Amino acid sequence: MKKIMKFIDPPKILVLGFAAIIMIGAFLLTLPIATVDGNGLSFLNALFTSTSATCVTGLVIVDTGTTFTKFGQLVILSLIQIGGLGFMTFATLVAFVLGKRISLKERLVLRESLNNISMEGIVRLAKRILIFTAVIEIIGGILLSFRFSFDMPIGKAIYYGFFHAISNFNNAGFDLMGEFRSLTPYAEDPIVTLTVCALILLGGIGFIVMNEVFEYRETHRLSLHAKVVLVTSFVLTVGGTMLIFLLEFGNPKTLQPLSYSGKILASLFQSVTPRTAGSNTLNIPDLTQSTIFLIIFLMFIGASPGSTGGGIKTTTFSTLMGTVWSQIKGKEDVVFFRQRIVFDTIYKALTVTVSGLFLVIIMTMLLTITEEGKDFLMILFEATSAFATVGLSMGLTPELSPIGRVLIIFTMFAGRVGPLTIMYAIAIRRRPDPFRYPKGKMMIG
Repeated sequence: MKKIMKFIDPPKILVLGFAAIIMIGAFLLTLPIATVDGNGLSFLNALFTSTSATCVTGLVIVDTGTTFTKFGQLVILSLIQIGGLGFMTFATLVAFVLGKRISLKERLVLRESLNNISMEGIVRLAKRILIFTAVIEIIGGILLSFRFSFDMPIGKAIYYGFFHAISNFNNAGFDLMGEFRSLTPYAEDPIVTLTVCALILLGGIGFIVMNEVFEYRETHRLSLHAKVVLVTSFVLTVGGTMLIFLLEFGNPKTLQPLSYSGKILASLFQSVTPRTAGSNTLNIPDLTQSTIFLIIFLMFIGASPGSTGGGIKTTTFSTLMGTVWSQIKGKEDVVFFRQRIVFDTIYKALTVTVSGLFLVIIMTMLLTITEEGKDFLMILFEATSAFATVGLSMGLTPELSPIGRVLIIFTMFAGRVGPLTIMYAIAIRRRPDPFRYPKGKMMIG
């Protein structure tokens, strides 16, 4: 493995690593032992499910709770855990256990995997990530197991509790409730709603931010990155909750029948889950079109860098909004918390957003061809959900044509690994230009 890594750039290693894990998972899900009927999944359906799990998306063609045996479900859960944390984090864990030294090239790939700026302390961060993950998933699993124990036998409750804790912390959205119900039976339940929301938000803010918050008692400082992530996440969560509450308040199919506290809990959950978990406590097709469009917007933004979620990321969105605001005010610099954002960051934010937007547009156009007759908003919702590795669905995924499934597989993979990472992986080695052209001016707007 080390000999191979010496000759491959970190972006290529990430792309090939995720692809290898997906293929292994697909093979396991085709085995007769993986499904209840004893036939295994077809290769395309297995590939779709494995991609969705490894890319922590949650879009499913078949119902997870009723289709798969315990073996199949545990394969999916393993893929979710590996995909959520990144295979390099797991490789680092194996190296720790075996007492092996982490090479410089492996540290570079680990930094790329965690989307970290610096290589300083990267191995220590990987250790912290594993500890944070174990503690959060155990606490979440215990709380959910306690609640589920009132509705099912204790053994099943524990299994369901930890499955859903791992799935939601990794922002995957796979569930075992059956009949594609997700967590809709618990729309007004404060324990399930608040526990799952906490798991999604903790998994979505990013391990770098989580580590800074953990060390705050000693350092008494947060980086600019952490401040932007926390503020943006708070604004999007609270703003999304308020808008969904207002838009769905009178909808007889969603919030209207619920108690006042139930309305708030359901609005909060539907605001948090597009960031990018995929669980839901309200039936998505029953939402108003305005709410669905809002969720598409939230899904496209997604989680934060270095997290288990997808999307263009909260920092990208904040950088673009800051740039627009600076232009409106006639200022040259983009400033957050009395710190100037360098132009390289602005260019990268623009590139990430445009490449993500193009991917969603192209896939939506192709799906309108392959899934002719389907509602356009449903197709746009599905394409955005796949790109942002959210997993929310309006019901289109189980009805996708074989070509449509292949398109969504590619979209989920590109969304998880990142369009830029894929482009870097397939591009010819980049070299600096030997000269610069003279400046030119053109009118904009």
